[in-house]
Amino acid sequence: MAQNKIGKQTIKFVNRPMITGMCSVVGKKEGQGPLKDWFDVKLDDDTYGEKTWEKSESKMLKEAVMTSIKRSGVNENEIDVMLTGDLLNQLMSSAFMARDLHIPFIGLYGACSTMSQAMLLSGMIVDGGFAGNAIAGASSHFCTAERQFRMPLEHGNQRPPSAQWTATAAGAVVISDSKNGESENLVPPQKTICLTEGTIGKIIDTGMKDANQMGAAMAPAAVDTLLNHFEDTGRSPDYYDIILTGDLGFIGKDIAVDLMSDAGLSRKVLENIYDDCGTMIYEKEQDVHSGGSGCGCSASVYTGWLFRRMIKGEINRALVLSTGALLSTISPFQGESIPGIAHAVAFETM
Repeated sequence: MAQNKIGKQTIKFVNRPMITGMCSVVGKKEGQGPLKDWFDVKLDDDTYGEKTWEKSESKMLKEAVMTSIKRSGVNENEIDVMLTGDLLNQLMSSAFMARDLHIPFIGLYGACSTMSQAMLLSGMIVDGGFAGNAIAGASSHFCTAERQFRMPLEHGNQRPPSAQWTATAAGAVVISDSKNGESENLVPPQKTICLTEGTIGKIIDTGMKDANQMGAAMAPAAVDTLLNHFEDTGRSPDYYDIILTGDLGFIGKDIAVDLMSDAGLSRKVLENIYDDCGTMIYEKEQDVHSGGSGCGCSASVYTGWLFRRMIKGEINRALVLSTGALLSTISPFQGESIPGIAHAVAFETM
């Protein structure tokens, strides 16, 4: 019998692994948005001094990983495993980042849900005693995503109002067991953030086929994971100080609120504690249409805005759900709909 399982989809982190280091890296547009003061590294040029966008994204992820290790207080050779992912074929950004570090590596693909997926799995590995220190991270880049999933930038294609802007961003955290992790390693040394529960999402596909309606495609999966988390844990939304979905954007966020309200959750409570990283990272005036998306969207908001506020003691209980649209570069041309996924991780301070 699975001793650490709660209900159908949720696991409990018995030993409460902790975040001991973190870093966020964002591009120029993201560094001009509402959360600009929370990010660690803000690029003046989205090429980051590299000759290709793909190399730029990989460099961003490497910066996030290396800085999070430095801030954790452990040495690079004390990292037992690294779990990262991105949106590119063969996980190009992650794989080319990892080749220089010589750290045991597991590449993950969960589309834009990758950061929650990485933290969930890293927490399970550490909590189970299989590692003392693990890295979870994710990245995305507007230009690499456009080239792979849509059209080269040189085409100057017009984007519909429902389209979202792939964030040029990366984030990483070091997750350590209670023996290895010490709160004084954190910057600044105040509250310690622990992983308490994780809910593994299911594929939810409502038949949406429009690749420019990512928020609508992912919202049902986010709500399904949320409802199962509450059912498994016996909690209600107001247990948390904040609930963050990954990158539903303005359209997807509204749909998610409607679906949660239809399921019996208080709309008034949701208005006070629920938000979406895709609506937080940009101003509407930045011409991002329906908001932000991409693996780096939630990764940078978590490691920049959320976790830094938790360290300060401004937020004590948080539930995060990065959301992913699991289409490929060829699936829309084969008439396939867009499968959605969302994984949740609960954090508390001590």
